Amino acid sequence: MAQINETTGTAKQRAGVKRMLKNNIRIDMTPMVDLGFLLITFFVFTAELTKPTAMDIAMPKDTDGKPTEIGESYVITVIPDGNKIFYYEGFFEKEKNQIKKITAEVLRNNIIQKQKTLDNKAKYKEGRDGLMLLVKPSVQANYKSVIDLLDECTITQVKKYALIKLTEEEKEWLKNK
Repeated sequence: MAQINETTGTAKQRAGVKRMLKNNIRIDMTPMVDLGFLLITFFVFTAELTKPTAMDIAMPKDTDGKPTEIGESYVITVIPDGNKIFYYEGFFEKEKNQIKKITAEVLRNNIIQKQKTLDNKAKYKEGRDGLMLLVKPSVQANYKSVIDLLDECTITQVKKYALIKLTEEEKEWLKNK
């Protein structure tokens, strides 16, 4: 803490003149330095803990606005609708009668099974890397279900996936479900 040392002058005192005493003030800065180091340590530590994490996103090649051709045998479409998930393989026009309501665990098993099927390089040129997962969230889909589906893509190591809009036919099918 601050200390005040009072020194009395040893000079001769004259009559009628009173000398002003000089006080030497010494401020101990040790607590202030300790506090400064504690604050620096705190901010460095919290900055290390709050590093942002981000999901890697594979962006498609620039195709000058032309749609990308996908083989029907490589496509899996997932439609999150509220708390429900609908699933089908191939294109909607051919598979609209084969759409199933599934859970995230069943979806993971279906993706793994599809990858095993695509590993037959003699039949499928691109193999498991050609698998394309299309996520088509409906208006009622919640954010959590869409993120969970994207997490499933990361867990099952699906290289190609896309978030796209529902077609009018798919919207009509959902209304009737």
